[in-house]
Amino acid sequence: MKWRTTIFFRACARQHDKILTLHSVRAVTAILDMLETHLLPGKGKAVLHWFTGTNAEAQRACDLGCYFSINGEMLKNERHRKTIAALPLDRLLTETDGPFTRARSEEPARSKDVADTVEALALTRSISFDDMAAAIQANLRELVSN
Repeated sequence: MKWRTTIFFRACARQHDKILTLHSVRAVTAILDMLETHLLPGKGKAVLHWFTGTNAEAQRACDLGCYFSINGEMLKNERHRKTIAALPLDRLLTETDGPFTRARSEEPARSKDVADTVEALALTRSISFDDMAAAIQANLRELVSN
């Protein structure tokens, strides 16, 4: 499996402008090692989906230029909330992870449920909903710009 992942990272690095969304649960160190070796910096951008690593791993990911996509389900866990609260504001993005997560209505999460995640993030950071939404939009613009 590792050789296939290495080939994938090398192929993305050759393109220089790819955005990778990486699920790193129970594999943060391995993912960061591969990013460091094969992709970053300057050869693509990475978004760590459902990041549950340590504060040290979060700092390493930030040093590599990674972004973090946050969904509402992540904010229901106290340990994850603490990790998310420590992430730099300029690296946060939102996601639903639907249909695998549930919204307030207990229906599968959908795009419209991102507003709930923005609100929860704003509360976690003690900033307004509008300021959090503006920061996330700015982060997305930065991510997709060359």
